[in-house]
Amino acid sequence: MTVHIGAKKGDIAPTVLMPGDPYRAKWAAETFLENPRCINEVRGMLGYTGTWNGNPVTIHGSGMGMPSLSIYANELIRDYDAQTLIRIGSAGGMQDHVKVRDVVLVMTASTIGTPSSSIFGELNYAPCADFGLLSAAEKAAAELDITHHVGGIFSSDTFYDERSDLTEQLMRHGTLAVEMEAAELYILAARYKRRALAVLTISDHLVTHEALPSDQRERSFGDMVEIALRAAFTS
Repeated sequence: MTVHIGAKKGDIAPTVLMPGDPYRAKWAAETFLENPRCINEVRGMLGYTGTWNGNPVTIHGSGMGMPSLSIYANELIRDYDAQTLIRIGSAGGMQDHVKVRDVVLVMTASTIGTPSSSIFGELNYAPCADFGLLSAAEKAAAELDITHHVGGIFSSDTFYDERSDLTEQLMRHGTLAVEMEAAELYILAARYKRRALAVLTISDHLVTHEALPSDQRERSFGDMVEIALRAAFTS
């Protein structure tokens, strides 16, 4: 048990999927896992552990933003020995060819700053995915015939961003999407020598201003959960 996670030793599986929304963790666990049981609800941050194809899996919320994710990822790694952490979440598309409902497999995550930035000093560290997980996720997406893209994203520390100049430069340099957590997850995985990946569903678009209707989100988000689970156990 930690400050933010009420699970006992052994309640957390070596493989953890991390949606931002705790209720999405509940939905994913009840939809994809066999015999899921709630192992955390401290501060309303829900976590569930069950099995997928006989493999133990925990699906645990991370909250919104890198500071929140950093708390949970640190405790999952240091106190519960999580080995593979996969973010499953939504993102905003930033390129014309990246459509709403598409899945983005995150190779790199650019950012202005994360909770870990202070330890690097003047270094502009480049956080990236575990290559084995990334390769396995790409193969899974192809086998499932899910439209997907592999590349770099931007992890922002603000949701209501007014930096249109920065957005323009990110688009100009081929950034596929924007979200709020992946960069810190990748940094922590590198620090503790763990595996990490982010699998994202495009739920809205900065160019076209489209947005995925709420009644269609579950089916689309299910694609990324399936990709994440397959990647975790075939890489």
